[in-house]
Amino acid sequence: MSVSFAGIGFKNPVIAASGTFAYGLEFEDIVSLEKLGGFVTKGLSREPMPGNPPPRLFETAAGMLNAIGLQNIGVRAFVEEKLPRLRKKRNTVVIANVFGYVREDYEAVIRTLNEAEGIAAYELNVSCPNTRHGGITFGSDRVLLEELVAGCKAAARRPLIVKLSPNVTSIPVMAKAAENAGADALSLVNTFVAMAIDAETRKPRIANITAGLSGPAIKPLALRMVYEAAHTVDIPVIGIGGITTAQDVIEFMLAGAAAVEVGTANFWDPCATEKIVDELQRWCVDHRIEKITDLIGALEID
Repeated sequence: MSVSFAGIGFKNPVIAASGTFAYGLEFEDIVSLEKLGGFVTKGLSREPMPGNPPPRLFETAAGMLNAIGLQNIGVRAFVEEKLPRLRKKRNTVVIANVFGYVREDYEAVIRTLNEAEGIAAYELNVSCPNTRHGGITFGSDRVLLEELVAGCKAAARRPLIVKLSPNVTSIPVMAKAAENAGADALSLVNTFVAMAIDAETRKPRIANITAGLSGPAIKPLALRMVYEAAHTVDIPVIGIGGITTAQDVIEFMLAGAAAVEVGTANFWDPCATEKIVDELQRWCVDHRIEKITDLIGALEID
């Protein structure tokens, strides 16, 4: 069941996604963190952020809209308050999600995390609006993405995973740009920009008007993008998007993913990741899979 990439060993390919698993500690009473391949923290910023005003969550058909606004306690509070407790969790792979509004923000967060123990890698959220360039997101402009990744790679003392946005014209172009700039791995996809309207009140369902769509509704789109990315770059790819079952994990791995992240499923079942790990192990036994890594990129096309 184990997988290894970017110098990190995972006991299995199931990772809890950023923003859906808080700082890990909030789940420790109901989920055996040590049983997961790993988990990604909520996005960490240079300073604490309160997030967007409510309503900021809305359930859609086969999915969920969220506009949390990257609420978090800030990187220094994470290092001082959360990380010491996480270090006590043996054999738990912790990946720190990092974001900012200018490149210097990202680099500052990474430098703070560099000094802390107990973190395996950094995951860059490149879906944030670059305030210096009029709000265009880092992940939608190839030049901005390359500059950001190169700067963060130079600052980082740990492997760098770049989390790509699906809201682009070409995933292969952005994937290659991140690889060229020094990314050690990619994770994709982040949420799709979407919205919902209340027909009775004629008002948006989300205070921010638009929000990010996640959940099973996006899985076919995410699967296609993971396939495209995995066949474009030589670095490992982590698949994200609507994963709720072991079969979903298998499909993403066949498309080329070395591991997966489970997100929205944690909202309707906080034990979803652990259940998927158990289900995945049974699936491999039933299908006589000796090594789960044999499934990576094993899609058969006639």
